[in-house]
Amino acid sequence: MVGILVLIWFMAAGVLQAMSLFHASSLLKKIWLGCVIGLMEMMWLPSLYAYAFDFTLTAQLFAAGTSFLLSAVSVVCLIVFKRSFNRNDAAGIDLTKNGADAKRDIPVWLLLVLVLPMAVLSGYLQYTHNLRMVDGAYHVGQSTYGDLCMHLSFATGLIGQSYSPEYTILPGTQLGYPFLTDALSATMLIFGTPLPAAFYVPGTVMTILIYLGFAVFAYDITKKKSACALAFVLFALNGGLGFIQTLDTLGWDTQALDKALFGYYQTPTNMPDENLRWVNALSDLIIPQRTLMAGWMCVIPALYLLSVAIRTRNTKTFVILGIFAGCMPMIHTHSFLALGAISLGAMIVCFIKEKGKRGKTILNFGLYGVIACLIAFPQLLKWTFPQTIEGGSLRILFNWVNNNGRGGLIDGYFWFWIKNVGIVFLFFLPAGLSARKLSVKAIAFGSLILFVMSEFVLFQPNVYDNIKLFFVAFIAMLPAAAQLLTDIYRRLSGIRMRFVLAAAFIAASTISGAITIARECISDYEVFSSEHVEAAEFIKENTPEGSVFLTANNHNNAPAALAGRKIVCGSSLYVHFHGLDYQKQETEAILMMAFPKDYVYLYNQYGVDYVYVSSYERGVFHINYQYLPDKSHYLNEYIINEIEIQEMYPLVYEHKGNYETIRIYAVSDEAIAFYEDERTNIIEG
Repeated sequence: MVGILVLIWFMAAGVLQAMSLFHASSLLKKIWLGCVIGLMEMMWLPSLYAYAFDFTLTAQLFAAGTSFLLSAVSVVCLIVFKRSFNRNDAAGIDLTKNGADAKRDIPVWLLLVLVLPMAVLSGYLQYTHNLRMVDGAYHVGQSTYGDLCMHLSFATGLIGQSYSPEYTILPGTQLGYPFLTDALSATMLIFGTPLPAAFYVPGTVMTILIYLGFAVFAYDITKKKSACALAFVLFALNGGLGFIQTLDTLGWDTQALDKALFGYYQTPTNMPDENLRWVNALSDLIIPQRTLMAGWMCVIPALYLLSVAIRTRNTKTFVILGIFAGCMPMIHTHSFLALGAISLGAMIVCFIKEKGKRGKTILNFGLYGVIACLIAFPQLLKWTFPQTIEGGSLRILFNWVNNNGRGGLIDGYFWFWIKNVGIVFLFFLPAGLSARKLSVKAIAFGSLILFVMSEFVLFQPNVYDNIKLFFVAFIAMLPAAAQLLTDIYRRLSGIRMRFVLAAAFIAASTISGAITIARECISDYEVFSSEHVEAAEFIKENTPEGSVFLTANNHNNAPAALAGRKIVCGSSLYVHFHGLDYQKQETEAILMMAFPKDYVYLYNQYGVDYVYVSSYERGVFHINYQYLPDKSHYLNEYIINEIEIQEMYPLVYEHKGNYETIRIYAVSDEAIAFYEDERTNIIEG
């Protein structure tokens, strides 16, 4: 409960700051922008103080105090200068040209109609997909079965760490992945929030802010209720033409629909065999990819502020936008990069179109860029560049996942994008070209630059991850495309059956997404058995923070994900796609399990404190023979030698469950002494 109160504390502090920064704006926008600011501070401030106090309760208290101080200063400034403020005063950020901001807001009834259903849906998915307890075991949904365990290991592993933090699933390697979203959950854990709630509560809040922000952004761009509603529906239920394959229009094969609703990744938005990869935003991006979720929570208000800054030419808005953007790299690097590309395009358009105001354009965008770079560059230099560039992730590849790797394309270029994104893809370019407002045309050109860049350059080992860039362009262009579509509908007023065309378009644009969301709502998978949950509780209560465990490299690794302990090497599902050099550690971890007496020196080298033995460790392993130090240990497959481990190390935990037996052995002198002290305390107690 205290952790949730801390979350509310930071959001309330952010709203107070927004009251001063955006005093000329409507209450709705102050609350929206303020909540985003507060959550950004909750992500950033504890990590800044962690350099002095480690990621401990002390760092959290200093962070909460700093947020309170910032809000107090904001309130004082608002009170002191209130008499000098007027609706057009440059002392505050006026998000319109004439100060009539409340009149330009999306109607409350429309906001409720659009956002409330998505808030309920996202809350349900966050709850069911982030460690739902069922008979002592933890269950998740389809989309979170893979990625969630990595984020769990980051959040639980940050507690007590000195900075700069390292991967708990690859000790000795700096954590270069954007970790601040998980740091927010770690803060809640420190204040006693249960692990599931530390994920689904902020996840729900951030998801609601995404949809609230998009509704505000879409209405600000279009100023039309119909266009705003259409853009929102196309975003919430996005999906391409994969439903045609699923429903099998030739025979309406119900088995295909059963596969989509009950199979594992058989939905119409994610059929790799059919080259359908443009997933539904809520089901496959926002819910499972927590860094992207936080990134979109930040990038949508940034796009909104960029549009406002271009429209009002308010230098202070550009300054705030620069600070906003500069804080984004370690929240979500892809969103930061996407915002930079769109901003570059917007600057070019403004410079060309406003011939008499080019000096002002250069000044405003220059301030924005310099401030953003000054804040962002240390983050990029410290974390992003070493992992991306030194890891060999940066490379050239044309047309994303449609490239067959042999110099050709799998599908025809335009057909690939139409069947993946949907019919709305055809309207993006016309919407940008026909836009009359400078801000819309500028963002459209920036989105085009982002799209072209994403079509040619890869920034990570996983080709698919460029979708995180493409989708920001998609979000930025949807309002303009929706406005064009509603204009076309209006011009077809002489056609009696125009509503049939409109209904067919909306159906073709949303059926795939609706099926995907329905599948996600009913998905249910066990990710941690009750035996592993109990073992993780023992580890948290009876082993020191920072202990190193020798385990298998299964992705759902209980010591790492649930207990926050370091393991010799985590799943290649994670470390490989982060561009990390992990194969030597992976091989040596297997050798330590298979030949514990022969490789006891590796136990010392890696600082192993405990050996964790479960059904995963009792499985069959294969190694990269390049890292085999002793050729006499060459085998086709390797299994753990628990008999030797029992002879060498004392057993400190054993749990015989219904499905498996889990044992933990103490290895290091410190671990053995800690266990003996605990046992003595229990006996004396």
